[in-house]
Amino acid sequence: MSLEKKLRVGVLGATGMVGQRFVTLLADHPWYEITVLAASPRSAGKTYEQAVGNRWKMSVPIPEKVKNMVVVDVSRPENVVDKVDFVFSAVDMTKDEIRRIEEEYAKTETPVVSNNSAHRWTPDVPMVIPEINASHFDIIPFQKKRLGTKRGFIAVKPNCSIQGYTPALAAWREFEPYECIVSTYQAISGAGKTFKDWPEMVNNIIPYIAGEEDKSEQEPLKIFGEIENGVIVKAKEPVITSQCLRVPIPDGHTASVFVKFRQHPTKEQLIEKLVSYRGLPQEYALPSAPKQFIQYREEPDRPQVTLDVNYEHGMGVTIGRLREDTVYDWKFVGLAHNTLRGAAGGAVLCAELLTKLGYIEAK
Repeated sequence: MSLEKKLRVGVLGATGMVGQRFVTLLADHPWYEITVLAASPRSAGKTYEQAVGNRWKMSVPIPEKVKNMVVVDVSRPENVVDKVDFVFSAVDMTKDEIRRIEEEYAKTETPVVSNNSAHRWTPDVPMVIPEINASHFDIIPFQKKRLGTKRGFIAVKPNCSIQGYTPALAAWREFEPYECIVSTYQAISGAGKTFKDWPEMVNNIIPYIAGEEDKSEQEPLKIFGEIENGVIVKAKEPVITSQCLRVPIPDGHTASVFVKFRQHPTKEQLIEKLVSYRGLPQEYALPSAPKQFIQYREEPDRPQVTLDVNYEHGMGVTIGRLREDTVYDWKFVGLAHNTLRGAAGGAVLCAELLTKLGYIEAK
């Protein structure tokens, strides 16, 4: 698929860490062109370079084409929606404020693809990992009916912490995983920070991340759920219990996982299902899609953040250390890039699939 003319896109919350990641991913995107950068009223009226100031957190410089773009007030959709075909949302507000403003944008007939958690449990909002549950986009017509829109809607991507293990569970669905223990070891960029602005994380582990354990346990169940009567009903299994720790790593969330299955797969069967697992992004060869979604590493000391976090440009998932367990059936370690696959990159991939499926079009 190639677009005759690039779609115009806005980034809401463009000055924050995830907003910055959106900007870098979209600067040279083959389908999309940034036409609006929106942020808080204190940033409005400044150039993007001025608004970000010394808070630029990416390893690459601010793209030249957006440096002098004047930032607009995100709280005034009328300044945004005439200049865009759709928007990405990475706003930093309370959940109630995010729910309100994202619906406000959607009601202007502007699709919203959100990185935020505020609408993840809205029953008619699809929360999608594109390789796993693209069928949940079928809920969008029900949502449009509620909102009273023809083309405006909200779609979200799930939490970064689940990206390193949920794909494996999806690849193994036929073996009926029904119970899991998950411990995640999460990078500081998941909190929107670097070591420069969070020095207390150097040589430290904090065994608490607010709200993260509930997300790690519940969000996979919505992803594995089904659409019933115009709402997404979460699956009952696998039952997941988790602990989430913040570790002194810049990027990359690692997961240590124990699984019980109703069926009795062999190690060879489990690995084959991982490496052959494909979804619509691979079938359609979407611009941001990894060619191989999941790689399996045979080495006993992989995955490692320094070696594997950028697999498939940070959009792939690495699984390793698959072994039989003495209490559960199998155990493994997973790794995913939390701000690429787990945040902005995952949202861009969602938008690409929504574009391919005809949900996002030029106004």
